[in-house]
Amino acid sequence: MTIQPDQTIDITGEVCPMTFVRTKLRLERMTSGEILRVRLKGDEPLRNVPRAAREEGHTILSIEDAGDAHIVTIRRA
Repeated sequence: MTIQPDQTIDITGEVCPMTFVRTKLRLERMTSGEILRVRLKGDEPLRNVPRAAREEGHTILSIEDAGDAHIVTIRRA
């Protein structure tokens, strides 16, 4: 089953800490229950974005390997 995101953000060109800052700002503009798909690249963002999103109370629905990047799907708290 494919989860349809309400919004998508590509942060493959960003480095920490801007990867989560951009993700956090987008989540803040969304309403509770909406789904954000985040495309990111690198080990540090792959560790930090899901961890920081969980700490903010959001739910990580999936983390997928997209070859040259990863896709993290987050449900806003």
